[in-house]
Amino acid sequence: MVAMEQKPESTPLRPRKHPVPSWLERVLLVSGAVFLTVFAIGRFDGWMSSRAALQQFDQGHIAEKPVPPGNGHPLPGKDEVDFGLWSKQRIEKFMESLSLAPEPALAVLELERLRIRVPVFAGTGELALNRGVGWIPGTARPGEMGNIGIAGHRDGFFRGLMHVQAGDRIELQLPDQTMVYRVSRTEVVNPGDVQVLQPQGQPSLTLVTCFPFYFVGNAPQRFIVFATLEGAQPADDQEGGQ
Repeated sequence: MVAMEQKPESTPLRPRKHPVPSWLERVLLVSGAVFLTVFAIGRFDGWMSSRAALQQFDQGHIAEKPVPPGNGHPLPGKDEVDFGLWSKQRIEKFMESLSLAPEPALAVLELERLRIRVPVFAGTGELALNRGVGWIPGTARPGEMGNIGIAGHRDGFFRGLMHVQAGDRIELQLPDQTMVYRVSRTEVVNPGDVQVLQPQGQPSLTLVTCFPFYFVGNAPQRFIVFATLEGAQPADDQEGGQ
C-alpha cells in the first residue's frame, strides 16, 4: 500500500503590516510638538497679559485715548479674581476669554467691601462681560458728570452685589482721577424699565445686573444699584481716606 503523501496544512493569509516610514513618524512628532508649544505659548501669554490687568491702573500707565488691542489695558488674570460666588459656567467663560483681545478698558470699578475690582469696557457684548463689566452706551461715559450705567453678569463679577448696602463706597478709577460714589439705594425692576438709566439730577452711577442672582435660566428681572457722586481724587492722591 502506497502511503499517501501528506500535504502541508495551508497557513491562513494575514494582512501584511506596512511599517510607518521613519520620516513620517518624525513629521508627526514634530507637528505634535509644534502644536503643543503654540497652544502653551498662547495660554501663557493670555495669562500673563491678564495678570497685569489692574496693576497698570494702579501705576497710572493708562492712556486716555484707546490704543490697539495688545497694547492697551490688560485684563485681570485668575489670580486677581475672587471666584468664590461665581457659577462654574461663568468661570469657564472667563478662562476662555483669556486668549481673546478686547478693546482697552475705560476704567476700573471697585467696591472694596464686597471684594469687587473689575475693568470697565465699552459696550455690553459677551467678550466685555466675560472679561469684566460693560459701560452701557447712551449713558454718561466714565468721567462725565451724568448718570454712568455699568452692567455685569449676575453669576460673575456682579454676583457680590447681592450683599450691597446703602452707604457702600464705590470707586471708579480713571487715568487722571478716582471718582468716589456712595450707594443710596437698590431696586428690582423689569427689563424694560430703562428710566433707571436716565439722568438723576446729580452726577450718579447706576449698576445693572440680572435678578434673581441664582435663577436658573434667563433671569426675568434686573437688580439696580443707585449711587451718587461724593467727590473725586486726583490720580496722585488715590489712597485717600475711606
